[in-house]
Parts: sequence; C-alpha cells; structure tokens
Amino acid sequence: MPYVDGFLLPVPKKNVAGYRRMAAAAGKIFRKHGAIEFRECAGDDLNNKGMLPFPRAVRAKRGETVFFSYVVYKSRADRDRANAKIMKDPAIAKMMKKKPLFDAKRMYYGGFKVLVDA
Repeated sequence: MPYVDGFLLPVPKKNVAGYRRMAAAAGKIFRKHGAIEFRECAGDDLNNKGMLPFPRAVRAKRGETVFFSYVVYKSRADRDRANAKIMKDPAIAKMMKKKPLFDAKRMYYGGFKVLVDA
C-alpha cells in the first residue's frame, strides 16, 4: 500500500501566491526524488459546526488561511529514501534560506499508512 506524508499549516493570505510558487517548485523536487503525488490544498470550507476546525487546530490568526497538504509514495521505504535525497537537494536548501512564508512552529506533520485505497 502507498505511504502518505500529511501536513497542516497556516499561511498568511498575503503570502498565498508566494507559497503556491514555492510549493510548485518543491513538488517538482519531491517527484524527482520518488513522490508519486504532491498536493497543496488551500482552505475553503473550514468552519464546520460540531467539529474541531482546522484553523483552530493550527491556531490560525486573523488574515491567515490553512493549507492541507500531502505527498504520496509507493511505500514507507520509498518515502524514507526520497526524503533523504530531498533534504540534500540544493534547490530545497536554497528555499530553506529564504524568508519563511508561514509559521513552521504551527505546522502539523506526520507519516501515514494507507489502510483503504478506494
């Protein structure tokens, strides 16, 4: 079964265009190193009654939106190999040196086994 890395993070609305450009460039690098899918999803319908809304989970501030992002790999072993290469990629290192477009301290991240792939 595939393996998925998931992310939830707040992005200031004024930085969405820059974040989109950065994510598009990162997606190419992730795919080059083994990701089979790379998705960045901007919040749209986030305040559902009776559930913990994503903005609350990431402590979104006024003027921020939430991104739900995920990367799919063939397996956890492929993910581990890909991430090792991604972290050594000079283009990623260059991105990391730029001014951050979001508060990484409020970013959620985790690796997930796929149990159902319908």
